[in-house]
Amino acid sequence: MVRDSYFFSVDKKVMHPQKNSKTGLSCKMVLQAVGKVLRKSKTKPNGKKPPAEEKKQYLEPEFTKVRVVDFDLKELVVLPREIDLNEWLASNTTTFFNLINLQYSTISEFCTGEICQAMTACNTIYYWYDEKGKKTKCTAPQYVDFVMSLCQKLVTDEEIFPTKYGKEFPNSFESLVKKICRYLFHVLAHLYWAHFKETVALELQGHLNTLYAHFIVFVREFNLVDPKETCIMDDLSEILCAPAPLPALTPAPSATAPSPSSQNHVTER
Repeated sequence: MVRDSYFFSVDKKVMHPQKNSKTGLSCKMVLQAVGKVLRKSKTKPNGKKPPAEEKKQYLEPEFTKVRVVDFDLKELVVLPREIDLNEWLASNTTTFFNLINLQYSTISEFCTGEICQAMTACNTIYYWYDEKGKKTKCTAPQYVDFVMSLCQKLVTDEEIFPTKYGKEFPNSFESLVKKICRYLFHVLAHLYWAHFKETVALELQGHLNTLYAHFIVFVREFNLVDPKETCIMDDLSEILCAPAPLPALTPAPSATAPSPSSQNHVTER
């Protein structure tokens, strides 16, 4: 992950508008010229101002309130007393891989090399590092393909994610789970940042919100992803991961209160 930030600082000096006897230019005119150059330097090479940061549509209340479930997701991620930790991590990690892969597939036709020329989320560009540590900037669909291929390879490897009784998990298991979760977070962040409009058009924002919240609650519970990695989506996480409000209690009808029908009933004799 690389975050490109540029900081410019200009030292301000107090200058008096005195005439230069040789050039006839005042210091005021020089400052005006310098200011004009600096203003131009903040624009693109073609002279146009850079576009303002796009509004985060996924933070609008009309979308964040849409969920598939309305109960506390914490209950789903807590380690059951009778389950081994590694077994629990393996089961949940495999499930998240399958669900996130499925969620991405719904908008994959809109995530092309022409539209998504880099794997981005907010102000972050994700680079791919191969097994030799070589850094590569690739398009979003290429990056996602690398992620899903790696995850598929790991979760189906019996030496890493054993399914047979008595088979031990490797010592590197937890670090590999963290690696998978970090990559899966990148995919989720890209879905929100670059393809939320398509998700809404397909009416799948409720599924994405629920999946994202479930995933974040899970990785927080077991410290699987560094908070510095997920901080770019903290605004969304705090909204979606907040406990669901308890339903309002409806007061029970009084046992002595007469019903409307009994008040209007007249007995004939």
